[in-house]
Parts: sequence; structure tokens; C-alpha cells
Amino acid sequence: MTQHVSENGFAPLAQVEAYWEALRGTRLMPARSEIDPRGIEQALEYSFIVERIAPGIARLRIAGSHLSDLMGMEVRGMPLTAFIAPSSRRQVSDTLEEVFETPATCTLTLHSEKGAGMPPLDARILLMPLKSDLGDVSRLLGALVSVGDVGRSPRRFEVTGTALRPILTDQSKPAPLAPEPTLAMPKPAVKVPGFAEPKPSFRSKTPRRDAPYLRVVKSDD
Repeated sequence: MTQHVSENGFAPLAQVEAYWEALRGTRLMPARSEIDPRGIEQALEYSFIVERIAPGIARLRIAGSHLSDLMGMEVRGMPLTAFIAPSSRRQVSDTLEEVFETPATCTLTLHSEKGAGMPPLDARILLMPLKSDLGDVSRLLGALVSVGDVGRSPRRFEVTGTALRPILTDQSKPAPLAPEPTLAMPKPAVKVPGFAEPKPSFRSKTPRRDAPYLRVVKSDD
């Protein structure tokens, strides 16, 4: 039962992912300009958009209220790694680069240890790439959902799992293998009347023995 409740708590991630998938269709990814907050209204407080400002560094441009609750302050303009414990920040930076460069989508499983006024807290982050107005992959649509009492803020998380999924389109999917052609057995030659010349019979040019010989008679007349 606990696992079932926990999975239901992460339902906003599925809503944001379904919205992103519907926008991209058969493309690699949608554009930043296509994102309409009304499309993820039920998950808006957990959603965010980040901008890649340097390798492995993404800054929050838009962030829902749940992210501010976790940090205890306004988070716009902060790096996404502000939610991550120092020991896991390098891993998150590398993951961000893979999402931008592959491109890929990714789900990070997070955990925040118990502390004074801070109960243990599980969370997940969903990351999905977007194209900027210039056509480069420099934006991410994401969602961060925690399940449980936030307690005293700020809350920072260790990464306990990473699920990276390269994006495939209809053009990038491998084509099905064509069946190997079957070799036809050679057919026996068919003689067509009228196209083959008759084979001539052999005849000797030597005179027959019973043929009379001619004699040359010389006459002075």
C-alpha cells in the first residue's frame, strides 16, 4: 500500500511527460515557444523550465511554487543543482549534458535524509529537452515532485537512481530487415522449333570406287 500511495504522489510527472510527448509528435522535441502553461495546469506548481548557460549548468527561468517551498525562497535564477546535495551535483551536471547532447529524457530518483525538523523525503525530477527560438537545444521542460512533509527548508537531495532514455523519432528508428531473396533454380534449356538450324550431314568429297575414270585422249587431228 505504501508503494502504491508513493507512485500516486508522483502522478504530476506523468502529466508533464504526456504533454511534452503530445507536443513533439514525431519530432525529436518541441520548441520552447510551444509550451503553454494551460496544458499542464494540474501539474503547474511542480513544473519548471531551465536554460543551459554553460556545460553542465542549467538555470531556472520559470519554477512552480513547490520548488520554492522546498528551498524556502524564490528559486528563479538559481541553478537546478541548488536542490542537490554537494556529493551528487557532479552526477546531475553530467546528466544534464547527456539530456542536452544526446538528446534524451531523464528521470532522477532523489532522497533527502532525516534532520532536525526535516523528516526523510523522497522526490523525483523529470527532464525533457526543448529547442530555443534559435533552434539549438538549450532549454529543458521539467518537473520536481516530492512526497511527504517538507519540514524545515531548504531541502537538498542525494541522487539514488538515474533513468536516461534517448529520444527516437520515426526517422531514427531502425528499419525492419528485408527478407533475404530466394534464388530461383535454373530452368532447363528449351529447344524452340524454327530458331535452331538443322545440323548438316557429313559428306565425303572422295570419288566413289565404282565411278569410271576418264581418260584424256590426245589427238593430232
